[in-house]
Amino acid sequence: MSVLATSFLISLLATMLVIRYNHLHARFTADSDTSGIQKFHFEPVPRIGGVGIFLGLLGAFVVRYFQNSEVGSFGFWLLICCLPAFVFGFAEDLTKKVGVKARLVATILSAILAGHFLGGWLTSVQIFGIDNLMLAYPLVAILVTCFAVAGVANAFNIIDGYNGLSSMVAIIILGGVAYVAFQVNDAPIMIAAIALIGSLLGFFVWNYPRGLIFLGDGGAYLIGFWIAELSVLLTSRHPEVSKWFPLLLCLYPIFETIFTIYRRVVLKRVHPGMPDASHLHQLIYRRVVRLSSGVESGKGRAYRNSMTSPYLWLICLLAVIPAVLFWRSHLILKAFCLVFAITYIWIYWAIVRYKIPEYLIYRKDD
Repeated sequence: MSVLATSFLISLLATMLVIRYNHLHARFTADSDTSGIQKFHFEPVPRIGGVGIFLGLLGAFVVRYFQNSEVGSFGFWLLICCLPAFVFGFAEDLTKKVGVKARLVATILSAILAGHFLGGWLTSVQIFGIDNLMLAYPLVAILVTCFAVAGVANAFNIIDGYNGLSSMVAIIILGGVAYVAFQVNDAPIMIAAIALIGSLLGFFVWNYPRGLIFLGDGGAYLIGFWIAELSVLLTSRHPEVSKWFPLLLCLYPIFETIFTIYRRVVLKRVHPGMPDASHLHQLIYRRVVRLSSGVESGKGRAYRNSMTSPYLWLICLLAVIPAVLFWRSHLILKAFCLVFAITYIWIYWAIVRYKIPEYLIYRKDD
């Protein structure tokens, strides 16, 4: 509990100071582009929420080190390993000049560091053929690990579109990681998950529902890397944990990324990095959360923004709940991965074709 409280308080205070003194650093840190295709705010908002989250983690592990040096050291090493991913994302928040490829390379570097210093390498994915290659050729295992970690980190950046969306999804997923780590008696991983939950809650207070600060690329890549690396370590340390447990656990952001690539490359025939307004969360914002008046006003858009995220939290839970219940059984987990994919596609196309069940539509008269 001390880790949770410490990370929460430090993140809460650090984020409050960033917001309070926004006028001093806004020219460097504020998201001033309010006209972009994926923008929903009217005034410049600081997009360096990752700073408070990182400081919350750092403070929590400093305190923990004096209580348990093993757990504290694990946390410090994980923070060191996450620096390339966080720093390159933070640099993009400040300069808007760090491309996706550079950020992915930085995240791969973070994965390599974690693999070297913490032993975070996947040796199996419980898929026939691929497992044999990973065992026979260590380089294949390294490549699969780097691909998985970078992919999850980028996935959290993709879903970071509305107030409280990415941060609460991460909290839900981290709860699953902490639970299974507790079941297998892995204190370092459990504490690391709880520490990030506390930091995210400190950020969440200011981000939801009013959107006083944004997570930014630094925060999104930090969260994604942390979750991915804890998942890799959990499955590599404990063979009884199915390799499909973290996949199902993180399936909402992962499948959102896969479906986005399919939609852009196959359906629209554009570059996969080309931004659009067709993510599931954007469709829910426009077609499921409905206001009878004031839709385009600042108040109306802010209200719709805050009401969009809970829909995605529930969709995330469709994957997290069975992952936590059946974390040992790869066959059941694979079946639920298929069920989730079908459910996601059904929801997406139902919204696109305006065939949304009435019980899913939220209406409000202003």
